[in-house]
Amino acid sequence: MRAIALIDCNNFYVSCERLFQPKLEGKPVVVLSNNDGCVVSRSQEVKNLGINMAVPWFQLKDLAKRHGIIALSSNYTLYADISNRVMRLLSQYSPNQEVYSIDESFLDLTGMADLTRYAQTMRSTIKQCVGIPVCIGIAPSKTLAKLANHVAKKQKQYHSVCDFNAMTARVLDNLLAKIEVGEVWGVGRRSAERLQQMGIDTVLELKYSPAKRVRAEFGVVMERIVAELNGVACLELDDVTPPRQQIICSRSFGVSVVALEDLEQAVIAYTTRAAEKLRQQHSLAGGIQVYIRTNPHKENSPQYQQSMLLPLFEPSNDTRLLCRAALSGLQQIYRSGYMYQKAGVMLTEIIATSSRPRTLLDDVAAQQKSTALMATLDRINRRMGSGTMQLLGEGVRKSWAMRRENVSQRYTTEWDELAVVR
Repeated sequence: MRAIALIDCNNFYVSCERLFQPKLEGKPVVVLSNNDGCVVSRSQEVKNLGINMAVPWFQLKDLAKRHGIIALSSNYTLYADISNRVMRLLSQYSPNQEVYSIDESFLDLTGMADLTRYAQTMRSTIKQCVGIPVCIGIAPSKTLAKLANHVAKKQKQYHSVCDFNAMTARVLDNLLAKIEVGEVWGVGRRSAERLQQMGIDTVLELKYSPAKRVRAEFGVVMERIVAELNGVACLELDDVTPPRQQIICSRSFGVSVVALEDLEQAVIAYTTRAAEKLRQQHSLAGGIQVYIRTNPHKENSPQYQQSMLLPLFEPSNDTRLLCRAALSGLQQIYRSGYMYQKAGVMLTEIIATSSRPRTLLDDVAAQQKSTALMATLDRINRRMGSGTMQLLGEGVRKSWAMRRENVSQRYTTEWDELAVVR
């Protein structure tokens, strides 16, 4: 029988923060989104208070005072580095790995003996070497593995590892009968509501729903979900993440922005980040879209939003060329007299570097010089820290920068912020 494992880091952002701040253990902790807006990660103590994800922080301040909830700003540099360490460790346990998200990974464990013990070894190794707690679900398909992971988290008797393959069909069905259909991977809120209207309330009821009826009501995607619930693997592991066809970088500002100069700094910063991602996947962009907008929630303030798509003369991943195009678009769509809340860029028409179209007019020497310069820039920033080298136009004093009032140190990626042991 095929064995697919889903390894999911528990309360990942909060767990990363607790790594270097042991005083946070056992206390209610939330990590907030950009500009300290909404809850994006919760400790178990916060979940026990009934606080949901994506709740705006300002709505929780009174509750936070009563229960001593500690709010931290998101520290994505730290989280990404810890994630990379976890994923590298997991890769040692199977030749077939799919890194599904920053805190989740699928492994193909088909043929491994005593899967529960093997998974417990994975858990203890990750905890010992990185310090992050994980739960593991094992099943013959990815959809079932997700559900097994859900059970591993919710039911303590499984000790954070749940192997559906080790269960009899009757035991598994009894388990699925107690799980709401909305917990199935790929079943969104609206689909769950429609299923419930059809009398399908549990995972077990969806599992035994007639395939033709499901396909007629929801299409082929739901039909595949039903097949996966019956142990038929329809979703293969992706060993390599496919290159993105669009790369977006946008942020809300920490304070409202009025001046064009501040918007230019932000657009250069966002284009720089997008260009780095483009080079990481060995791609080129044929166009760039820039957009700006005011705050739609301030109904009494004048509203304006606009975007512009600019095609490039030739596909490129050179930060300088992309920034020039983005600034040209920004200058055309900017209107004075408005308080801007957000700006962003999107790289489009993305192709592989190896697919660069060639013409007789190509300046090969200039392309080689650009490639070498960008490689040097990326190498320095990887080694010395993101933003060590940047375009002057990005600015030094960034009054528009994202608000992060309670951000922790970048303990693992910045020399000046390493943890100090006393």
